Amino acid sequence: MRTAEFVQSYFDAWNHKDPEAVAGHLAADGTYLDVPDNEQSSRDELIIELHDFFAGHRHRYELVGDILEGSHTIAFQYRMRPPGASRSGASEGCIQGAEFMTLRGNSALTIIDYYEVPAAAQVAPVASLAAQRAQSPKYAKSGLTNDQLARYKMKLERLMQSERLYLRSDLTLPELAKAVGCSVNHLSQVINSGFGRSFFDYVNSYRIGRAKELLSELGGHGDSVLNIAFSVGFNSNSAFYTAFKKAVGEAPAQYRRRLLRQTH
Repeated sequence: MRTAEFVQSYFDAWNHKDPEAVAGHLAADGTYLDVPDNEQSSRDELIIELHDFFAGHRHRYELVGDILEGSHTIAFQYRMRPPGASRSGASEGCIQGAEFMTLRGNSALTIIDYYEVPAAAQVAPVASLAAQRAQSPKYAKSGLTNDQLARYKMKLERLMQSERLYLRSDLTLPELAKAVGCSVNHLSQVINSGFGRSFFDYVNSYRIGRAKELLSELGGHGDSVLNIAFSVGFNSNSAFYTAFKKAVGEAPAQYRRRLLRQTH
């Protein structure tokens, strides 16, 4: 993959206000992290959020300086220029930021976005995705009633528990919405509002639960941690490790050793 072409394609997607194209730079199991907002999104969730974001924001995105490259990482600075702002002179009203990407093949496994809104930018729309949601409730026009939300929530739980859809490593929000029988936006609302989680965290909660069961089998001497990671739906050991430690507070191997000590 040519780094310069990848970054240019990424900027083009933002400037064309194309949510699918922006999110398409992420791997299927990739994540986008908005650091100032502490908001982590899967690829499918990012598409939904960007549809709302682009509806109210017409900034232009431009590269600032050089692209820094590592063995599997790239980093660059960018500027968000509000509509009508001059490209010359001071960057009044502009929003400065930086992104750090971890690469896998021709896609980004993680995109970490840092940005800072200067005081001068207060005349422009706020850049953060969460700020956009705060200005206008995310699901204000979804049309989903409380009764529908409860029914979809119950069906979703039944599918996850009886059919174990979470074991599919390629499970996406649109595919899960199809199984539930609702729109992608409605399912996103069910998961966010009904469970207080993102799609990514919701699915991983089931995967981690199953992993804990497997790690506790056979007196602590069950399958390898890597095999367990793949068997419960993760695509990599690192993704499993990060999600497990976030949910449980310790690494999978530490969890297994602790259980083993408790049984002896």
